Amino acid sequence: MTPAILCIGGIDSSGGAGLLRDSATIEVLGGRMRAAVTAVTAQDDGGLRANLPLPVETVLAQIASAGPVQAVKIGMLGTAPITRAVAQALPEGFRVLDPVLASSSGFALLEPEGMGCLLSDLLPRMDLVTPNLPELYALARHLGCSSDDSAAAARVLLGAGAGAVLVKGGHSEGAESVDILYRPETQERRFSAPRVEAALRGTGCRLASAIACGMARGEPLESAVAAAKAHVHAALRAARGYEPVKPGG
Repeated sequence: MTPAILCIGGIDSSGGAGLLRDSATIEVLGGRMRAAVTAVTAQDDGGLRANLPLPVETVLAQIASAGPVQAVKIGMLGTAPITRAVAQALPEGFRVLDPVLASSSGFALLEPEGMGCLLSDLLPRMDLVTPNLPELYALARHLGCSSDDSAAAARVLLGAGAGAVLVKGGHSEGAESVDILYRPETQERRFSAPRVEAALRGTGCRLASAIACGMARGEPLESAVAAAKAHVHAALRAARGYEPVKPGG
């Protein structure tokens, strides 16, 4: 059976990120995507030109119409009312949150009140959260943690109810890009790949939707993360002209 993944997030008109990137990723990995649009944006590599959140009732109607799914991937939520409503309407299945706080060009994509709703209403319902380092520290600061230690910040998110936290290493330095998986009462697990200096929007969307696809197929979390990491690494190499992205690669 082809696994179904519900992706909740915004429409990026350039297709570089958001639901269009989720769709492309899930299709190449053999899944079937169902969508609930939270916002329509006009953006590209140059920046964000427009952002229109959808009515809460429209978002909820899309979720209700998606039918049974094996996993849920959440990206851009935009507003506090949408965040709160999505938290209450989530279907069963593995749930991964890619906490989209700002666009790659630096424009805010979650209003300030939405941060509190994300942490209080949504985070405790998530099996996995996949922040990059700026997102990790922003979320942890909102929970009262001012430490610049990523492990301490990840443990704060676990204490707030997240089932697991995958801290992405794209914003760190070094020859290796290292993502670290934290789970309660479990040794951290590191996933490494040679760092590729390439400008590629939507890598967070690729990673989270690929993990959701793997989990929807019944893979163990560590296996799904490792495969998703490899998929993103292949996409970065392709962006530099090294080699094409291969299904599952």
